[in-house]
Amino acid sequence: MDSHSSFIHHDLLISGTALDNALAIKRALAADSKAQILSFDNRSGTQVDFDLRGSEQDIAARLAVGDATCETSANTPQKRGRGRPKLGVVAREVTLLPRHWDWLSAQPGGASVTLRKLVEEARRATSGTALKRQCQERVYNFISAIAGNLPGYEDATRALFQDDLTGLQTQIANWPAALRTHTLALLEPNQ
Repeated sequence: MDSHSSFIHHDLLISGTALDNALAIKRALAADSKAQILSFDNRSGTQVDFDLRGSEQDIAARLAVGDATCETSANTPQKRGRGRPKLGVVAREVTLLPRHWDWLSAQPGGASVTLRKLVEEARRATSGTALKRQCQERVYNFISAIAGNLPGYEDATRALFQDDLTGLQTQIANWPAALRTHTLALLEPNQ
C-alpha cells in the first residue's frame, strides 16, 4: 500500500506518496474550494495535514526538505558513550533488585549476554501480538477520524479489538466502498 491516502468526503481521492497526495489535494481544492478532504499516513492511520501554500514546486520543495530533515536528524552523529558502537551496542542504565543482579551474574556470559538473550526471546514471543495490535491501532486511527459518525462505527471498533474480522466486515458492509476497502487494507500487516 502507498504511504498516504486522501479522501474527499468518503471517496478516495488518491493513494501515493506524500507529494502525490499534497498535489492532488491542491488541485482538488482549486476545482472546489469547499471540498472536505482528509489525508492519512497509511503506516499509522493517523490524519495528516499538508502545507499547500504556494506553487506545486513550493510544496514539492517543502516536502523534500521535510524528508531530508528527518533523514539528517536520524543520521546526526551523537556523543558516544560506553559500549561497542561499531556493533550498535549502547550502554544504558538498568535498575534491578539485588536478587535479580545475583541471578544475572551467575548466568554464563554475565548480565549483558543474558539480558540480550531474554530480550530477543521476548521479542520473538510477542512479535505476532505486537504486529496485530499495531494493525488494529492503525485501523482505529483511520476509522475514528473519517467514519466516527457512520452507522455501525462503535460495533465495528468493538469487533476490531476483539479480533473479529467477520464482525468488522458485517458492521462496515454499508459504509462507502472506498472506506470499506481502505479499512480492510490497513488491517494487513505489510504496511
